[in-house]
Amino acid sequence: MNYRHLGRSGLTVSEISLGSWLTYGAYTDETTALACLHRAYDHGITFFDTADVYHFGGAEVVIGRFLQQVPRTHVVVGTKAFFPMSEHPLDRGLSRRHLLNSCAASLRRLGTDYIDLYQCHRYDIHTPLEETCYAMQSLIEWGWIRYWGVSQWTAVQITNAVRLCERHGWRPPVSNQPIYNLLNRSLEIDVMEVCESEGLGLVVYSPLAQGILTGKYRPGVIPPDSRAANEQATRYFAHKRLNEQTFKLIAQLEVVAGDLGCTLAQLALAWCLRKSPISAVITGASKPEQIDENVRATHLRLDPPTLERIESILENAPIDQYTGNRIGHGVPKTL
Repeated sequence: MNYRHLGRSGLTVSEISLGSWLTYGAYTDETTALACLHRAYDHGITFFDTADVYHFGGAEVVIGRFLQQVPRTHVVVGTKAFFPMSEHPLDRGLSRRHLLNSCAASLRRLGTDYIDLYQCHRYDIHTPLEETCYAMQSLIEWGWIRYWGVSQWTAVQITNAVRLCERHGWRPPVSNQPIYNLLNRSLEIDVMEVCESEGLGLVVYSPLAQGILTGKYRPGVIPPDSRAANEQATRYFAHKRLNEQTFKLIAQLEVVAGDLGCTLAQLALAWCLRKSPISAVITGASKPEQIDENVRATHLRLDPPTLERIESILENAPIDQYTGNRIGHGVPKTL
């Protein structure tokens, strides 16, 4: 396993992370979930991601049981708060009250006395940003959390948070957790650049587009053990991606992967990791064997000709609104 710093912080995380959305605490039985977590740990994965809202605390409970079975100081645990945990109006958002209560509840479910990375699961337009940042500073000072980050915040929201923390002498966010994969590249427009310039590491989720970029879905074929076939999880699945255009792209990308001697999943993960602001990709697994495959992506580096070949297949980089040219982080804009 290879490791990277989380932004400009001193925290080191594994390039491949294991997440728990739509898996642990609900759709995957606990024995299998723990087997996946231990397989990940054995492969050198040190970064485990969860959230309070994942099965309303169920995922955190499973992660907590895992933490009792491994050296706590050898793993990095990230969790999040924002989404409603009940129908009560006080049980949501990023107010100081809710963040402090939610953090205490997450600590109990995880069975630990500190959280390595505590993240704002979304931006809260109903709470002053200063209140949210001050709450995070308090949690750091109390030792409840070590670092804090955000998820799916815009470039402006991230910049405002960093500037506000600088003015008050508070610890700024060190990470952002957005969606990013071969099929969804909106991150490249401005958020990726801002995260790099402000020192936030990107821990991207859905790098395999909910399993679509593993190649297991075919026209008219949905594997019975897949997420798309799960009646409970299917409402979260991106069925709109299962179309002729996607299948055509996958077929061409599988040729590239074959030429490199890797799987499509490994190619997709390595493609995400090609960008320097990205610290880790968050993968999911309902079977230990899936982890065996995914971790091999940490040793796959794509050379410029391969990246150009992939780009010619995708043709989906963000488009500059002024020139109409394809752009992205690190791509010079043509005036």
